[in-house]
This record gives sequence, structure tokens and C-alpha cells, in this order.
Amino acid sequence: MNIDLILQNVLNPPILFFFLGMLAVFVKSDLDVPQPLPKFFSLFLLISIGLQGGYKLHSGGFGLDILLVLSLAMFMAVLVPIYTFFILRLKLDVYNAAAIAATYGSISAVTFVTAGTFLNAVGVHYDGFMVAAMALMESPAIIIGLILVSIFARNDNAKERIEWGELLRESFFNGSVLLLVGSMVIGLLVGEKGWKTMEPFFGDLFKPMLAFFLLDMGLVAARQLGAIKKVGGFLLAFGIMVPIFNAMLAISLAKFFGFEKGNAFMFSILCASASYIAVPAALRLSIPEANPSIYVTMSLAITFPFNIIFGIPIYYSAVNFLWG
Repeated sequence: MNIDLILQNVLNPPILFFFLGMLAVFVKSDLDVPQPLPKFFSLFLLISIGLQGGYKLHSGGFGLDILLVLSLAMFMAVLVPIYTFFILRLKLDVYNAAAIAATYGSISAVTFVTAGTFLNAVGVHYDGFMVAAMALMESPAIIIGLILVSIFARNDNAKERIEWGELLRESFFNGSVLLLVGSMVIGLLVGEKGWKTMEPFFGDLFKPMLAFFLLDMGLVAARQLGAIKKVGGFLLAFGIMVPIFNAMLAISLAKFFGFEKGNAFMFSILCASASYIAVPAALRLSIPEANPSIYVTMSLAITFPFNIIFGIPIYYSAVNFLWG
């Protein structure tokens, strides 16, 4: 891996604000982001991603190649939680294993955005329909996690507690998924003319808003670091090694099925990331037996910083080696 790629990724204003947030916690500064604002930053980023993805999808059309990418995205969203569940069962009970598997089967939109910024910096194009792939990968892992619980939980009453209707509604119509998909549909409908009217806000302000969001994420991640001691060496290794494995599997599939270079990289990012917003919110309701401090800590304090600092350059180096 080229050290220049790591430096190019890290020496990026939004990434540096992430570290500034962590530093503020380490030095016990009173720096804080008022709680309504992180929610606003999150909504802004989702709308911006969705609009741009829809606009690019409108410009590029819809063909079999796009259908292939979206199908593989769904395939990985189903496959990852299944095999990670059996790895986790070596050390954990059914509930925590299923919750962590669901978390790693889903995706992190912020990691996707950061990877897109990195890709723009190195001058590699990716298609707007990768946003659709991201939206499709957000929810299936929750369903798979609950199916695993219903099959493997020793307590048969668990089957009765699962409210499948509510679960499906929460999985596919939770706020993040609805806003992302809705924004993408709007971008698809309005096309370039509509996007130009929104670009001064949702285009030009994208990186400053990302910097604010990552500043808050740095604060939150640093506050979670103390909980790493509780997850133990096995889960710490899982939080680093499994994303790398998922990314390499995704890159192999992308190469086999002939993805373009930028799309292959973004596909690997989606498969390597773990959810820390949508899936934990759903799991608190659907698998209350699982410990949130474990799966949230793993995704937010281990995998997210690893992907931001090292994962993005590692996955890009692998893609660059294969695609040239």
C-alpha cells in the first residue's frame, strides 16, 4: 500500500475535523456539537447524496449493468450477516452474534461519502447508481439477523416476540432509508435542470457539512473508545479483519463481473462498512436481548475509524492493482 494514499486520505479537511473531535475528548475540552445539529447534518448529507445519485442516474440511464450492480449489492447484504454470524457464534450467544452480524451486513453512509470524496481527489469517477446500491444494502441485514435469531435462539418464545410487520416497516421505511431513496427518486425525476437549482446548497456546501458531521463523529467515537476494553480481543480483531475480508470479496466479485474501477471501489467500501445509526436503532427494538454497547462500539469506535484512516487506502490500492 502506498503511504501517499494514506496521507492523501487523512490530510483531507473533513477527516482532520474527525481527529479534532477525538482530540477534544482526549484533552477533556468542553467542545461539543449541540444535539439537534448532528441530526441536521445527517439529513443534509442523505439528501445531498440521494439528489446527486438520482441526477447521475437520470443522466446515465438504466441498463443491465446497473441491474447487475444492484443485484450483487443485495446479494452481499444477505451473505455477509450469514457467514459473520457463524464466526461470531464461536464466542458469543445467538442474540449478540445476530446483532453484530446485522450491523456488519449493513452499511455506513458516512464512510461511503468519505470514500467518494477520496475518489474525487484521486480523479476516479464512480456512477450515481452506487447510491442506489447503498440504499438497497441498508436494511436486508436487519431481516437476516432476526431470521437467524428465530432459527437459532434456544428460547422458543423469541419466535413469538418478533413482530414481523413492524420489523419490515422499520427496516424499509426508517427515516434514513426513506430520505435517501426519496431524494434519489426526486433527483431522478428532476434531472440536470432540477439539480442545478439545488446545487448551490446541496452541492457546494457538501464538504463543509461533512466536516461538521465528522467533527461530531470524532467526539462520539472517542467517547466510545473506553468501551473497547469490554468487547475483548476477539471482537476487536473481528472489527478490523472482517471488513478487510468483506472488501476483498467485494473487489473479487466486482472484477469477475466487470465493474468499472470507481464502482468497484465504492462497492468494496459498502461491503466493508458497518452501520451505526439505522441498524442499531432497529435492533434495540427487535433484539433487546443483544447488548448495544457491543455492536455500537464495534461499528463506531473500531471499524469506522479503521476504514476512514486505513481501510479506504487499502481497498483503493487493491482496486488500483487489479484495474490499473
